[in-house]
Amino acid sequence: MFKDIVLAVTPSSICENAAEKAFTFASRFDSKLYLLHVCGMEQGWGAMEHLEASGTTARIKENMTEYYKERLCKLPHYEVIVVAGMPHNEILRVARKKNADLIIMGPHTKEHEEKRSKMWGMAGSTLEKVSQRARCPVMIVTMETPGPGDFKNIVAATDLSEPAECAVAYAGQLARHYKAGLTVFNVLEQAGGENGGRIARMKERLHDEYGGRLDGIANCSYECVVGDPPVEILALAQKKNADLIIMAHHSRETDPEKAFLGSTVTKVALNSGCPTMSVNKHFDLRCGLMYDQTGAVAEAATVA
Repeated sequence: MFKDIVLAVTPSSICENAAEKAFTFASRFDSKLYLLHVCGMEQGWGAMEHLEASGTTARIKENMTEYYKERLCKLPHYEVIVVAGMPHNEILRVARKKNADLIIMGPHTKEHEEKRSKMWGMAGSTLEKVSQRARCPVMIVTMETPGPGDFKNIVAATDLSEPAECAVAYAGQLARHYKAGLTVFNVLEQAGGENGGRIARMKERLHDEYGGRLDGIANCSYECVVGDPPVEILALAQKKNADLIIMAHHSRETDPEKAFLGSTVTKVALNSGCPTMSVNKHFDLRCGLMYDQTGAVAEAATVA
């Protein structure tokens, strides 16, 4: 399923939950795991405050290998990579070079645990930039998610945009692979007047828009509420006991820099009790059998 995984990590407890998820997937799917640390220029990345003129990356690589040695010895395929540069650029570059089909990240900042609520509006963070620009899905894990890595209940949030279409299609692939329940969810903005009719019409639209390509998923439902998207997505995920939230890192704001401000993906990911996955482009699971957009079984897929 996931054949090449990039774990963008700081070797500390801050990213421990993301690391645990990456090692679980790598072991289960016999994936090659790339442990990546970037000695960067952005405040809050990693534990280093000062970079030495030479030998820094080699020493960090050695420390990384030592830190994770008990888990690495159980993996037949892995590589530890330490580079210097801007974190989001290097994460994206390594993911492209390795043809990764999944990037896994944690919160990455020491301030996360004390100031998580303030990060709801953080602009230009590494999480924001990677999840918006990645060519493959990005999974953000901030809390402990024990278990074998199965997904039983998936929530796919959509605003009916083109990127969201990609996210729902990918959610359908995962639901079929895991035989999981899938809830396709939309949040309407507050408006004057009666909301019952708006909600009913949106549920019908969701079914019309996605129903054909989600055929074959036994437990598939369509939900809609009126409210604030991050709050409502988190509430539904808790109600459904979701173990994965999938959405597109998308904003109707045309200015990419303004679109970074408090994105719904980041707000959800940093406060969710389960992993959040950002999918912006059509991307197929790399496993034995795949499904095309109509739900029919197709040949093994390649990255779009």
